[in-house]
Amino acid sequence: MNIVVCVKYVPDAQSDLTFNESDNTTDRLSVDGLLSELDEYAIEAGLKLAESADGSDSKVTVLTVGPDKAADAIKKSLQMGAHAGVHVNDEAIHGSDAAGTSRILAEAVKKIGSVDLVLTGMSSTDGAMGVVPAMLAERLGLPQVTLASELTVADGTATIRRDGDAASVTITASLPALVSVTDQIN
Repeated sequence: MNIVVCVKYVPDAQSDLTFNESDNTTDRLSVDGLLSELDEYAIEAGLKLAESADGSDSKVTVLTVGPDKAADAIKKSLQMGAHAGVHVNDEAIHGSDAAGTSRILAEAVKKIGSVDLVLTGMSSTDGAMGVVPAMLAERLGLPQVTLASELTVADGTATIRRDGDAASVTITASLPALVSVTDQIN
């Protein structure tokens, strides 16, 4: 099983955040950053699926977009057990919005090759919009299941449990698919 996990390098919430005067984007270079906590859950879910998949050729590749410091998100992912990392780093994409980011991620996923499952956190801890997974799934032409509290993959199908305030629902999608996970996944 070939799994790609999209991760984001975010400014540390304890840092004093400022904006670049030139373009009013968040200054990500002068503050400490880290792998978005919500993406760590997606990495763990991917690693568990790879370990339990039939055959030893299962692979988890993490994918990030960002400046040089974003390589730290890849390094943390590799320390967690990911098999490979891809870092898209180009000054021309500085300040990309969610639509631009989803386009960049989609092209990177296509270059990675045949993918069975794309995993994401439910949102990033800095933007907290949660729209990139849906946009990415659309650009890749994949079915998406979101807000997974539980995830299993068997017989070419991803099955999630989504927990709400009053009830839980089970949703399935045929592979390849995109799944966003919550902090309850592991």
